[in-house]
Amino acid sequence: MKITVETHFNRQLKVFANRPKTIIEMLERAVTAFPDKEAFVSAEERVTYREFYGRVENVAGNLSTIYGVRKGDRVGLLVGNRIEFAVLVFACARIGAIAVILNTRLKAQELSFMLNHSGASVLLFEGECFNKVETLKADITTVDHFFLIGNVATEMHTYTPYEILLQPASAPVSEILETDPLFIMYTSGTTGVPKGAIASHLGVIHGALSYECMLKTNYQTKTLIAVPLFHVTGLVGQLIHMVQVGGTSVLMDKYKTDKYIQLLAEENITFLFNVPTIYVMMMSHPDFSKYTYHAVRTLAFGGAPMSMDTILGLRKAFPAAELQNAYGATETSSPTTIMPRHVSPDKLQSVGRPIPVADVKVVDENGEECAPGEAGQLLVKGPMVIQGYWNNEEANKRSFIDGFWYSGDVAVIDKDGFVFIMDRMKDMINRGGEKVFSVEVENVLYNHPGILEAAVVGVPDKLYGETAKAFVVPNPNVEIGEEEVRQFVRERLAEYKVPSTVEFISALPRNPGGKIIKSQLKEGSLSKQQFINSTGNS
Repeated sequence: MKITVETHFNRQLKVFANRPKTIIEMLERAVTAFPDKEAFVSAEERVTYREFYGRVENVAGNLSTIYGVRKGDRVGLLVGNRIEFAVLVFACARIGAIAVILNTRLKAQELSFMLNHSGASVLLFEGECFNKVETLKADITTVDHFFLIGNVATEMHTYTPYEILLQPASAPVSEILETDPLFIMYTSGTTGVPKGAIASHLGVIHGALSYECMLKTNYQTKTLIAVPLFHVTGLVGQLIHMVQVGGTSVLMDKYKTDKYIQLLAEENITFLFNVPTIYVMMMSHPDFSKYTYHAVRTLAFGGAPMSMDTILGLRKAFPAAELQNAYGATETSSPTTIMPRHVSPDKLQSVGRPIPVADVKVVDENGEECAPGEAGQLLVKGPMVIQGYWNNEEANKRSFIDGFWYSGDVAVIDKDGFVFIMDRMKDMINRGGEKVFSVEVENVLYNHPGILEAAVVGVPDKLYGETAKAFVVPNPNVEIGEEEVRQFVRERLAEYKVPSTVEFISALPRNPGGKIIKSQLKEGSLSKQQFINSTGNS
């Protein structure tokens, strides 16, 4: 793909020259090339690109002509992994409306804040969220129209059924620029008020094109989406990425390991993109050995360390597949770095090299660029980086400086250009002046055969000020002791990095976005409810 330099958002950026200017143009290219090919598959139906485009046009037309949705209006989507979600994202793009992507796992109070903050005038929600919507209605001031998706019980008849939007209609012609906002996705931070990241057509398209370029996907690619579509991995890394290449997305409304394995085999899936936990649960399930997986060509992962045992197990189970790590964020429209194919073993703990249109660097506390191998804050620049946060000038001034997004991640870039994520800046442990990166210790713990999950945090210490403490989730039916864990780390890392204490728990606390809430581990405020694994289990 040819790369040139252009200026967008007052930033000089490397961009792909031959790119669609909007995701609607991207969809139209796919419809022209593959009209009768399956675009989306769910438990209920299989939809071709031609059929999907027709639904997009109808919904966009009805939202605009009947309900007055115009360019720049915000439309709330409280929808899970359904084909309707995809239709709505593209329908909003068709008329220039901005989709407000809402996490269905959030509480009513959290959702109310996001709807009010974004100024959404329309809310579309699925039946499972009915009680939440009933609760939040009194607190939202901007929403004029509510649409209900799915089976409608008697008590739900007060809401307009989504099916009305599927009636034949033509969307008006609207000039959409590639720098126009496409969607707002609220960051799932563990502290503070969520920030609404504004993703543009330009950014999302470059995210999809980067995956196509680095993962070597094409129209024959078929992905199984189990991660939520209200996250950038599912929405950009898989769904919109598949539209770009003319591939197929198989949607799981809820992750269940046995069903995931069955679909993986029966649908001849070729491309997977998951957090490591899903791969571990999949390979540990008794049904996993019932099938073969020769169709799979790419296994992408990110978001947490991957143990060497898991890597070796995946390579054995998926002999035709490339295993590729990736790093990104909501603020980078998914990708920042992707692991190249065929790397040497000493790079396996890396998150790969920057995507072709990204500029990345690591800076010290004074803003000076670090030398190769020196740790500092990772800065990212590129067309995939969001234009800013919705209605939050303070955060914009703090996070976007001289064209770079300040990630808040501590990283190292080696002499070969490979990026290693060491820690979140706020999670770095200062043990008597020695820096301990929690991710480095976690990477070691994940390679212990008896450990399923682990998290390392800093805890107060009278002598050193702060020391490392490890929270460990053992593998099922495995007994391991504290000293065994500490010795395992001691044999692999310097003594000052060895956790002073180890606590065994049933599961790590996670927020609705699936991120580990380390602040709760530090505070010791664990509860049974917080032990729920956000990815689900079977």
